[in-house]
Amino acid sequence: MTATKSASTRPAPDDASSTTDTTGTMDTTVSAARQSTAFTVLVGLSALTVLLQGLWAGIFLEHDGRRDAASGWVEVHARGGEVALVFAAAATVVAFVRLRDRRDLWIASLAFTLLLVLESYLGGLIRDAGKDVLTAVHVPLAMALMGLAVWLPMRARRRP
Repeated sequence: MTATKSASTRPAPDDASSTTDTTGTMDTTVSAARQSTAFTVLVGLSALTVLLQGLWAGIFLEHDGRRDAASGWVEVHARGGEVALVFAAAATVVAFVRLRDRRDLWIASLAFTLLLVLESYLGGLIRDAGKDVLTAVHVPLAMALMGLAVWLPMRARRRP
């Protein structure tokens, strides 16, 4: 008489992607970590761009008040904001489509994207309309965005 194994073995905490049945075949399912890889990469690229925004802003702010001397870096900063926004919007779409059950991720990504839209709008007012007083809102909002950009991929790695 032979003993029967249980129908499946519990996956190890690091490998939630497979189980083994009584015949020894592997039943592969998509793990939460794999589902969020595209999301994590897109948010990471957006976070990198947001980080570079600080570098580029520092380069042109050293020209304090001389916009002509800094116009090239101001333009790089503006294009960087657009790139960050594209990556964030793509991450939001991925989160909504692939990680719909992770409300925390797609809602936070949507908030991140909308805050980037606001940040870009404020930056445009500063650059195009000369509303330098908005820098007092623009810079702290950028710091909050960086924090959210770090939190999102870390949150994605947590199991739901």
